[in-house]
Amino acid sequence: MNFIAQTRELTLSTHGKGTYELTRSLHDFVGEMGISEGQLTVFVRHTSASLVIMENADPEARTDLHAFFDYLVPETLPFLVHTYEGPDDSPSHLRMALTRTSEVIPIQHGRLALGTWQGVFLFEHRRAAHRREIVLSAMGVSGK
Repeated sequence: MNFIAQTRELTLSTHGKGTYELTRSLHDFVGEMGISEGQLTVFVRHTSASLVIMENADPEARTDLHAFFDYLVPETLPFLVHTYEGPDDSPSHLRMALTRTSEVIPIQHGRLALGTWQGVFLFEHRRAAHRREIVLSAMGVSGK
């Protein structure tokens, strides 16, 4: 068995608020690494986007997630003062704070140990298009 560790950056272009699936890119990265047992850390380098593990079979589940966050943190809260980049500025930071900027996913038998309907998504909280940087860091052992 050999210990393997590698870090890679992904850049994802978004076209506004919503969820963007990363699962295939993460599976590909783990496959290229040749890790049979270990873990993958996924980290987004932004304060107005986050990561979520969410159902990836029925897009209506994510539609509900988007609607819930619009209800929970609307852009029309009268007491928000951090609006330098527009009315979605502070709400995007609050939405990020309520979610996560990193996820750690086990690797078992050379595959991410996600459940049948789980996918990993970048959750974009800004209305405008952005280029988001995501850092992947995998470590583990090869079966060889």
